[in-house]
Amino acid sequence: MIFHMATQAPKPKNPRRRIPAPKLPHGGGFWLNLTVSVVILLVLAGAYSYLAGGINTPENISLSQVAQDISVGKVTSIKVNGDDLTLTYNNATSTQKTAKKEPESSLSQTLTNYGVDKSALDKVAITIENQSGWGFWLSTLGPFLIPMVAIAFFVWYLSRQVRGAGMQAFSFGQSKPRVIEPGGSERITFKDVAGAKEAKEELLEIVDFLKNPKKFLDIGARIPKGILLMGAPGTGKTLLARAVAGEAGVPFFSISGSEFVEMFVGVGASRVRDLFLTAKRAAPAIIFVDEIDAVGRVRGTGVGGGNDEREQTLNQILVEMDGFEPNEKVIVMAATNRPDVLDPALLRTGRFDRRVTIDLPDRQDRLEILQIHARKKPLAEDVNLNVIAERTPGFSGADLYSLMNEAAILAARESRRTVAQYDLIRSIEKVMLGPERRSHVLNKKEKEITAYHEAGHALVASALPYADPVHKISIISRGRAAGYTLKLPFEDKRMQSRKEFLDDISMALGGYVAEKTVFDDVTTGAQNDLQVLTALARDMVTRYGMSDKLGTVALEGEAGRVLFGAGVAGREYSEKVSAEIDAEVRRIIDEAYKKAEAIIAKNRKVLNSIAQRLVEKETIEREEFEQILIAGGITPKKKEEIVVEPKTVNF
Repeated sequence: MIFHMATQAPKPKNPRRRIPAPKLPHGGGFWLNLTVSVVILLVLAGAYSYLAGGINTPENISLSQVAQDISVGKVTSIKVNGDDLTLTYNNATSTQKTAKKEPESSLSQTLTNYGVDKSALDKVAITIENQSGWGFWLSTLGPFLIPMVAIAFFVWYLSRQVRGAGMQAFSFGQSKPRVIEPGGSERITFKDVAGAKEAKEELLEIVDFLKNPKKFLDIGARIPKGILLMGAPGTGKTLLARAVAGEAGVPFFSISGSEFVEMFVGVGASRVRDLFLTAKRAAPAIIFVDEIDAVGRVRGTGVGGGNDEREQTLNQILVEMDGFEPNEKVIVMAATNRPDVLDPALLRTGRFDRRVTIDLPDRQDRLEILQIHARKKPLAEDVNLNVIAERTPGFSGADLYSLMNEAAILAARESRRTVAQYDLIRSIEKVMLGPERRSHVLNKKEKEITAYHEAGHALVASALPYADPVHKISIISRGRAAGYTLKLPFEDKRMQSRKEFLDDISMALGGYVAEKTVFDDVTTGAQNDLQVLTALARDMVTRYGMSDKLGTVALEGEAGRVLFGAGVAGREYSEKVSAEIDAEVRRIIDEAYKKAEAIIAKNRKVLNSIAQRLVEKETIEREEFEQILIAGGITPKKKEEIVVEPKTVNF
C-alpha cells in the first residue's frame, strides 16, 4: 500500500526565541518545605495569641471598686468562677469588667467586709460557675502545650521529607517490574492472539517446559534460556509474551530496557540483579524485557567509554543469563524491532539463542484480528470484515485495534448504537492519515492544482502494468496532506520486483509531472512524493542490487545505516562509488520521469476528466474511477490480468 499525498507549503519558522521556564536550584524542594513550615508556625503562634489575649479584653478592677459600684447600684449581675469575678453593669452597653476575690472567703463575706449593705447586694444576681477539669487543665497547661505541639509538628514534617529522600536512596538500585499474576483478571492466552501461527508454535514449547519441566530434564534436554521476539512495531510481541505466561500459569515480570539505564554507573546493573533475584524466588516465572535494544546495543562503537552505565548494565544481563541453572525454570523473553543493532554476545548460544520473527499479518490473519477486536462492539448487519481485511494490507495488529476503536468512536459521536461498514471504511484513512480537515478550505486555484496532482498519480498508476490498482482518490485534507491517492494490491506481497519499484517511482512522479504539464509550474505539493521516490531509488541501488552499473552489491543497511556494526565513523565505500550511486539514482528517477510524462501527454483528456470530477465531488471511489478510464480508452486492471514476473528474494 502506497499513499502519495500532496503536502501543503511549509510555514516559516517563528523567529522569536522561546524562553525556558526558570529551574529551581539544587535542593529547592527542601528550602521550600522549610519556608512553609516556618510560616505555619508563625500562623499558629499568632492564632494562639489572638485566642489567649483577645482583642476586646474586659477591664480589670480592684475589689474595693467592685464594692463601691455595687453600693451605688451600677452592677446588675456577677459571675463567680473560682476566684474570678465577671461583673455586668446596667449601662446602655452592658459593660463587663473583671476582678479577683479573696481565695480564703466567700464573695458575700468579702463584700460585707468592704461595707456593702445587704439590700444593695440583694439587687445583684450572683451566679456561681463550677470550673470543669478539662477547662482547668487546658487553661493551666495551654500556654505550655500549644507551643510544644507546634514545634513537634514542625520537626515531624521535616523528618518525613528527609526519611522519604533516604528511602528513595535505599530503593534506587531496586527494579520495579510490572507483575501480572497467573490468576489475575489481566490473564491473556493464545486464544486472545490472532495470526502469528509459526510464532505461537515456537512458543508452545516454552509453555510445555514451564508446565512440565521434568519431561525435558529427564531426557537431557535444556529449554532455551532466552527467546528474542523480533518484528515490526505493533505486531504483538508483548502480547505473545503475556500469552505464554497466561498459558503456562506463571508470574509475568515485565520491564522496559530503558528502565535499567540511569545517570549513575552501577544502578542499572543493580536493578538487573534485583530483577533476576525476584524472578528466581517466584520460579517458575517469565522475565520480559521490552525494547531491549535500549540497553543491548553492540559495544565498542566509539559512543561512550568502556565503563559507562549502559555497558555495565548489558554486562550484568549477560552474566545473569549465563549463570542460570538448568532447573531454574525462569525464562527470559525480550522484544525488539531492531535486532541488527544488538550485541553479538547477547545473541550467542546459551543466552538469546532462540529468535522468533513476527511478521505483519496477512489477509486471513487480519480478518482474525479484526474479529477479536470486534467481540465487544455491536456491529451493524452491513459490516463485512473481509472487505476491511482486504483494504488494510500492511496494517499491524495495533493498527487494526486502532481502526476498530476509531470506528466505534465515529459511531458514538453520531449517537448510533451499532458500528456500520461506513465507519470502518472511514477509520482506515483516519488511522493512516489523520482526521478529515473540513475546515481547511482550499481556494479555487489550490483545489484545481491538488485535483490535477492526484489525478496524475492515479492516471500513471492505471497505465503502468506493474503498479497496483487505484481504489480511491480524494482532495479532502487529512493531517498534513491536502489530498491522497490510495492504491492497493489484489493480494498481499512479500517481495517486490525491480519493475514494480520502477513503476512505483513513475507513479510517485505523476503528480509532479501533471502540475508542470497543466500549469507550467510546480508547487510544494510534491514534497512528500519526491522524498519517497528518492529514498526508494537509493534503496534499489545500495540495498537491493537492482542497478546494472553497480551490480549485486549491498552498500548500506536499513535506513542508510552502515553494515556489519562499523559504528558511526562513516561510509564503507569510496567517494567514487558515492558519486556513482548518486548518478545511478539520478538516472533511475529521470527515466521514470520520462515514462510518467509520456503517459500524461498521451492521455491528457483522461487527466482532465479525472481532475474535473475531483473538483466537483472531492472524492472518487474505484468503480467511478474505472468508468472514467474506460470512457478514455484505458482498460482497468483486473485480478487475472496482473502481470506476474519472477521475483528475486530481497533481504
